[in-house]
Amino acid sequence: MSGKKEEYFEGLRKKLTEEGGFPKVYLYKFIVPSDNKSLALVESLFGDEAQVSIRTSKTGKYISVSAKEVMLSVDNIIKRYEDALNIEGCVAL
Repeated sequence: MSGKKEEYFEGLRKKLTEEGGFPKVYLYKFIVPSDNKSLALVESLFGDEAQVSIRTSKTGKYISVSAKEVMLSVDNIIKRYEDALNIEGCVAL
């Protein structure tokens, strides 16, 4: 993992640990290229109980994916982001 990603995840881990309150509902937001493969890969990150909403950009080049899901720990949240960033073209917000 690159240094910037490590710093980002370390900061996120610290913030989430300070917030505490697990399990809790966590909101993820991603932007992916507007193709079926990218969308399917991001959607597959979430379980059946997650609330996933999808919105296409004005130009149609990108898709915004928002997902709310009950997460059990900071580690689970970080792992989900790591998995998402392995998807080509996926950007976490």
